[in-house]
Amino acid sequence: MAEATAEFVVLVFNSGSSSLKVALYTFHIGTPKKLVQGEAEEIGSENGPVWLRGSPDVALKDTRRFSDTGEAAEFLIRAIFKGSMPRPQAIGYRIVHGGPKLRKHQRITPEVLDQLRQATKFAPLHVPSALHVIEQATKAFPDIPQVACFDTAFHRTLPEHAARLPFGREFWDQGLKRYGFHGLVCESVVRSLSNDLPSRAVVAHLGNGCSLTALKNGQSVETTMGLTPTGGVMMGTRPGDLDPGVLLNLLAGGYDKERLDSLLNHHAGLLGVSGTSSDMRRLLELREKDENAKLAIQMFCYSIRKAIGSLSAVLGGLDMLIFSGGIGEHAAAIRNEICSGLEFLGIEIDETANQSNAPQIGLPGSRSDVRVVEADEDMEIALHSQRLANL
Repeated sequence: MAEATAEFVVLVFNSGSSSLKVALYTFHIGTPKKLVQGEAEEIGSENGPVWLRGSPDVALKDTRRFSDTGEAAEFLIRAIFKGSMPRPQAIGYRIVHGGPKLRKHQRITPEVLDQLRQATKFAPLHVPSALHVIEQATKAFPDIPQVACFDTAFHRTLPEHAARLPFGREFWDQGLKRYGFHGLVCESVVRSLSNDLPSRAVVAHLGNGCSLTALKNGQSVETTMGLTPTGGVMMGTRPGDLDPGVLLNLLAGGYDKERLDSLLNHHAGLLGVSGTSSDMRRLLELREKDENAKLAIQMFCYSIRKAIGSLSAVLGGLDMLIFSGGIGEHAAAIRNEICSGLEFLGIEIDETANQSNAPQIGLPGSRSDVRVVEADEDMEIALHSQRLANL
């Protein structure tokens, strides 16, 4: 076991369903420094972008075809460690869903891997991708500690009345419950704000995937996503919550499991309504001349605004609204539209600060603070991996 005060190197993998981010950190007397970062995007396509930034001997910008995240991981490992980069002493992974048994960040053992394989049914787009990465990294570095960091871990504080689905106890015992996601984002926000975080806050993480979380004294007490990352508010290609009768109607109309999965995960949300794009930047460019793009934006902001209102009711009021994610951090027009109509919660936007994506965008003196926080999932993974590898 390495001494906690010595130089310690952590390799981080953050896998999505069709992308893989990588970062290499060194800790000196507990303080982390990022040496390398990169990503393989559009995995499965013929010309997916792949890039690395860091020292000159690892810098890379190219396009390649990777069949899966495991192949991408193998390539990135070779590219990073072909030169002078220090070898990792621990590897950390973001795991979207660990199922009902894996609810805490922990070192990976054969038993944990078995439980992860069983959890595939809860996130069939994400967990297999993570398992492919773990397999390749284990081949490259077979004898070092590996750590699983679960997006669901932060939400294990949900009370049963919030996590329970309205079915009989046997379904709860089978693990059919609301888990919540983007937990590493929430952890990063809590760590970033530290003593500035008030007792009642809502985190609105808005990217291609979106979820909102109610924080009471820094802990999750309610969140919009449920059993899977498909539910909650409207997203880039996912619809969010639906009347279950919609799914029954589609099944009765001839949709099989595969077609339904494709619709719910890849062809709904902003893309489905606009018929053009899931990229908010593109939709904002189009909305003055394209009614479908305009409607998609309107529905998206309405969905988020409703969620903020309901989460504020859970908290008994609101002291701070926090935006994170690609849309949350960079789309001033979306933040403004979401907040329009939330004055009853004490939310008032400073337009100058909002347009510049400032860290504080609420009007001075307003009852509820409004912040923009750049969440860093990879740093959270590195911190947990350094801690757990040295236990």
